[in-house]
Amino acid sequence: MIESLRRNSLDGVAEIVSSPFSGSSFCLHAAAAILFVIGLILTIRNEISQARGLDRLISFGRMFLAVPLAIFGMQHFVFLSDVTNGVPSWMPGHLFWACFVGAALIAACLSLITGVQAELAALLLGSMFFLFVLLIYLPNVLRNPQDRFAVALFFRDLALSGGSFALAGTLAAKSRPRAARWLVVLGRIFFAVPMTFFGLEHFLHPDFAPGVPLAQMMPPWMPGHVIWAYLTGTALIVCGVSILVERGGRWAATGLGVTFVVLVVFIYLPMEILYPSIVISGELDYVADTLAMSGAALLVAGAFGICEVVAWPHRKP
Repeated sequence: MIESLRRNSLDGVAEIVSSPFSGSSFCLHAAAAILFVIGLILTIRNEISQARGLDRLISFGRMFLAVPLAIFGMQHFVFLSDVTNGVPSWMPGHLFWACFVGAALIAACLSLITGVQAELAALLLGSMFFLFVLLIYLPNVLRNPQDRFAVALFFRDLALSGGSFALAGTLAAKSRPRAARWLVVLGRIFFAVPMTFFGLEHFLHPDFAPGVPLAQMMPPWMPGHVIWAYLTGTALIVCGVSILVERGGRWAATGLGVTFVVLVVFIYLPMEILYPSIVISGELDYVADTLAMSGAALLVAGAFGICEVVAWPHRKP
């Protein structure tokens, strides 16, 4: 829901803050940093210590998805007026839905990080993102089929829905193998199809920042704009197809998870440090978007590693 407000929120800059590190903006950055540190500690203690090999890397998926959820959730309250205006006009109770979704995102973050009711949280989260796709982004695409950013937002939330469903399927693999099978299949498709679209966009518009192809241009201080775009686009297409056809899908999804983390570290995090977010459309959104996409990719990779043995016992993992 936050993403649908990016291109109209700049009008309210003067009404929010005069300094990028004052008031609510500082609190938002501080809370995001604290949650990341807590999530990192819990992940290392509860998951990394028990994992081996590639699973150690995949174990970061839940945290990489969870922390951005909290950022989006907190933005619902920090920028409540903007978010309320972004609720579809036909829905009653705009203020209620803005607050409800914000609270749900924060609750999902806490559940995924701590592991408390994580399976239920992942299932509900995947369903919520899918509802965003159907109720918000699909109508936008139908109204503006030539708007590539509207299409990108549609696929962005579809991919996050896929990562959430993949996690729900992974957690349900032993207790409900049949349900887990369909959740994993749905998660893979929902995630892989957007990756191929994102990859094509990198070749068509190489001057834009890589990852989720939104309106952010590559920063002028970053060398090799076209190289970044083409390398990222190639990785997205190749790995997306691999996940779809289930050929090396686990390695492909893990590779995408690493690719998105590289983009966060070398492009979006420096952008956020140089130009701290003071509005809902700031660089912090791009950090959160890209980190969440990394988390979704790693969760899809984890679904390959766990659910194939349970849901498809005739196959070798």
